[in-house]
Amino acid sequence: MVKKVFIKTFGCQMNERDSEIMSQILSTHGYAESHDMESADLVILNTCTIRAKAEQKVMSMLGALRKIKVQRPGMKICVAGCVAQQEGDHLLQRMPHVDLVLGTQNIYDLGTYIDRVAGTDRPVVATTMSKAFRIPAFLPADRKNSEPADELYSFKRFVTIMQGCDNYCSYCVVPYTRGREISRRAQDVVEEVRKLVAQGVREVTLLGQNVNSYGRKLNGTALPCTFPELLHQVAEIRGLQRLRFTTSHPKDLSDELIGCFRDIAILCPQFHLPVQSGSDAVLKRMNRHYTIANYLERVEALFSCRPDLALTTDIIVGFPGETDDDFALTMDLLERVRFHGSFSFKYSDRPGVRSCDFDGKISEEVKSERLAIFQRRQDEISLARNSAYVGSLLEIMIERTSENAFQGRTGTNHIVHVDEKTDLAPGDLLEVEIVHAGQHSLKGKVDSMH
Repeated sequence: MVKKVFIKTFGCQMNERDSEIMSQILSTHGYAESHDMESADLVILNTCTIRAKAEQKVMSMLGALRKIKVQRPGMKICVAGCVAQQEGDHLLQRMPHVDLVLGTQNIYDLGTYIDRVAGTDRPVVATTMSKAFRIPAFLPADRKNSEPADELYSFKRFVTIMQGCDNYCSYCVVPYTRGREISRRAQDVVEEVRKLVAQGVREVTLLGQNVNSYGRKLNGTALPCTFPELLHQVAEIRGLQRLRFTTSHPKDLSDELIGCFRDIAILCPQFHLPVQSGSDAVLKRMNRHYTIANYLERVEALFSCRPDLALTTDIIVGFPGETDDDFALTMDLLERVRFHGSFSFKYSDRPGVRSCDFDGKISEEVKSERLAIFQRRQDEISLARNSAYVGSLLEIMIERTSENAFQGRTGTNHIVHVDEKTDLAPGDLLEVEIVHAGQHSLKGKVDSMH
């Protein structure tokens, strides 16, 4: 009898890809994915611990699962991902109803651990990290055996090219929860994308904690390959229509990578370049290894190479020791660069990172005030940036359709809503005229010439 598994994914795109891998593994162990948590035989929470709020959501959901398991004691509960890696055995002390704690390097052995849990009432903790870890050449399942229920998922996919990080920013848990940086073999990445395209995928996003340093630490006997070289190899796959990547570290942004935006036709004109702060003093305490002058020079080079590029960033406000003057420098950077969008957050201590012990902690009141100021101005700039598209013709890839409307996404990663019927399907390309701009999306109409 087929058993049901419910997977809830928290956090980044890499977690989304890890959840897909776990679902595929479980399909060979008699499980089918379900959208109903309460009736599932197995519940997997694939977790994120980059910020305190994300971890709190996981703990809240585990509390709800405790009540469900009282009614259905046969249900198995697995916590995977970064919270699992961080907490290990301590998670069982807090949540004794959990059956499996699965670390970030252990997901490829999920089937073995699930079989072990099924054969005993004892919980299993698998969070061992190895310096010899190599990312397996794990290929996606055949579409006929694993048809995505979401039409959006059918034509665009994430592909992990590396895991871990060696940068040790003073606020970040990733080196501790994902391990040291390791790159997949280029031939494995290319083969995965080739198989996805053969199944009908038309857009791929390459993922890594710092894609700019891809290839510096080889996976086993892999041949040397830089990230720009990998982009060129993937772009040559016939049938692939759009290529994206994330995330980049400013200190490793090379001229060769910038040149890819000029030389690779299918590379989307979208770039996410986290700056975190506009103050050199704060960046030094963050251990970011660049100055604002360095950052601005790279931004200028990007726009010189690709003037239509949409640039987004990450900002942390209220980092320990951040003064009013430091925050003013962040606001000044926002005015100078005029980011198309940003992900901005209040600083929060994360277990085991160096910034936990820093002096000069900022009050929640001040952090909230600074965040509100930043986000309000970013919204104004985003609206102005988006308004510049009004009247222009942009190519969108259709993502969702309904009876009298559809939505798509531009190469710059803007969502476009169109209140018209279409016979086109998700994944098809269409040129539309932009007629209205909002802070976070655009409205368009079908070009009368098409």
